[in-house]
Order: sequence, then structure tokens, then C-alpha cells
Amino acid sequence: MQFFYEYGLFLAKSATIVFAILLVIGGIVRSRQQRHQPAPGEIEVRNLSDEYKDLTDTMYAEILDLDEYKARHKAELKKEKEEAKARKKALKQAQKDEARKAAEPEAATTDSDADAAEEDEEEELERKPRVFVLNFLGDMEASSVHCLREEITAVLSVAEKDAQDEVILRLESPGGLVHSYGHAASQLQRIRDAGLPLTAVVDEVAASGGYMMACVADKIVAAPFAVIGSIGVVAELPNFNRLLKRFDIDYEQHTAGQFKRTLTMFGENSDEGRRKFQEELEDTHKLFKAYVGEHRSQVDLEKVATGEHWYGSQALELGLVDELQTSDALLQELYPTHDVYEVNYEFRKTLADRLSLAAFMSVDKLLMRWWQRSASRHGFIR
Repeated sequence: MQFFYEYGLFLAKSATIVFAILLVIGGIVRSRQQRHQPAPGEIEVRNLSDEYKDLTDTMYAEILDLDEYKARHKAELKKEKEEAKARKKALKQAQKDEARKAAEPEAATTDSDADAAEEDEEEELERKPRVFVLNFLGDMEASSVHCLREEITAVLSVAEKDAQDEVILRLESPGGLVHSYGHAASQLQRIRDAGLPLTAVVDEVAASGGYMMACVADKIVAAPFAVIGSIGVVAELPNFNRLLKRFDIDYEQHTAGQFKRTLTMFGENSDEGRRKFQEELEDTHKLFKAYVGEHRSQVDLEKVATGEHWYGSQALELGLVDELQTSDALLQELYPTHDVYEVNYEFRKTLADRLSLAAFMSVDKLLMRWWQRSASRHGFIR
């Protein structure tokens, strides 16, 4: 028994070493790839409304008898026709109202042009408003911004504010580099500038730079236990100067400009450099607070811009979010009255990317399987 236990530990250590090596290699590969433009990709669109309808239809097909199912299906078709008629009627009424207001037409049009314009307007109102769903999974460098910019460009090419189209961003991010998340927030501003309503939905976390992005939205919706806030700035770095001195290793750094470098990892840091570095952090924090205040004027900045984070229900009381709800619940509410589309931009993966991902997944599964078996034997999980 002792033999199997020691053998299991040996396997775990071996797997850990292999995983660490793969992690280092993967980091090197990714850093080299980031020096170049990402490989071209393509837009993928999923009709979530159809998926929701198919799911509901499948459930009713199982729980209802045939006659009940047919009756329900017939009632659904009738309801859809009535809604389309109502939208068409509302359009004609709007056209009549506009005609009364316009005493003189700006330019004469032919009968065919007028008929074509009327048909386009009728088709526009016969369709439901569209909801475009975007996803942002943030890392330290907000690398998903490369996909986000393409997705926003695609949505803006077809979305129409007059047709009451809107955008929902499913946002998950603990924050990261200031300039990277500033760029991501600027991409979201394009949606606001186009006059489209933007809702940010947070199921798990939108902190620091993630909350900076969320602030751009007209409305922020969060799950009750989502982590929200962390309006602060942090920077840390190790200093190896004393270690280098111990081994008589000299380190030289040459700069032009008094504060070209304030703190360094290998040189000897000065109090003046530390003060300047702290000033830069404070300036960044002021910019962060000003940005939040510009987009969320209802928030008491002195109370929330302390670097702390809160759960969704607490964030609602502080004005950091507007509603408590999960993204799934929100989309399920919208799909009966809207056409809901999920838009993703996928970069083409190279062979090296696929092999690296496969290796990571294999090691991860191996470690998880071993841990579960070991923990089960020792009574940690049942």
C-alpha cells in the first residue's frame, strides 16, 4: 500500500514538472506571437433565439401529449402573426403622424421610390428588435480586445438604433494593465457613440480594469455574488540588487531624463524614485476615478474608489451596478420579444496553438484525475 502511495506521489511530481515546462514553453510561444499581428479570423454568429425556441419546443414535446403539443404550436404561430400585425400597424400610424408634421416634402419622389421606401419601412418594423450579445473574458493584458474590436465593427455595420437594436456585453475580468483596459473601454464607447443601448452583464467578476469597461455601459447588471469594484491601482516588482551585490555582480542602467526610470528590478532604488513612482500611481488613480465619475455620476467616489471590491448585492446599494440578475436570466427574458444573436470573432489557430492547447488539457486532466482519486482515498471528497 505504501508503494502505491509513493508511486502516486512520484507520478504527481512528474506531471507537475511536465506541466511547468509546458507552461514556460507556452508563455514563450505566446509572447513571441504577440509581437506580430494575430492571424486573420472570421465572425461567427449564433441565433440564440432559435436555440431557446428549440430548447423550449423539445421540452414541451416530451412533457405534453401529441394533441396538447399541436395545440400549443398552433397558438404560438397565431401569437407571432398577431405581433407582426401589431408592429406593422404601429409603423403605418407612425408614418401618418410624420406626414401630418411635414407640411411640405423636402424633395419630390417618384411613385416607385415612395413605394419602395414604404416597403422597406414595413419590413423594418415587421422584424423584432435585435439584441447582439458579445463576450469578453479578460486577462492581464486584455488580449480579448483584438476580438472585441472586430465584433463591434461587425455589429455596428448592421445594427440600427431606430429599430431599437441593442448590445449586451457578457463581461468577466479581474482587471490588468491600465492601457490595455483603457483600449477595451474605448472600443465599447464606439457602441455608445453609435446611439445603441449597451448593457454590461457580470456573472462572476468585473474588477479594476474590468469595472472600467463596465462603466461605459448604459446599464450594469450583476449576479448577486459577482465581484464588483476594485477602483484602485497597484504595482509591484521584486528587487534583486542586494542579491547581485552578494555575488559581486555589477548592474548598470543608463538613462536620459531624470525620471526615465523610477524603480528598477536590478539597480539600487532611491527614495526620490519611490516618491515619483507613487505620484504616478496616484495620478493614474485620479484618472480612473474621473473616468468612473464621468460614466457613473450617481456613485460616491470617495466611498467606493478605495481599491475595495464588493459583491453584487452590496454593489447595488453603492450604485456600482443597476440590477441584480444573471446573463442567462436576462437573455431568456429578452428572446420572446427580440431576435437575439451572439457574435464572436475567432482567430484561426495555428498547428502550434492546437498542440500546445492539447498538451495543457491533457496534463490538466491527468492532474485533476489523480487528485480526485487520491483525495477520495483519504476521505477528502465523497
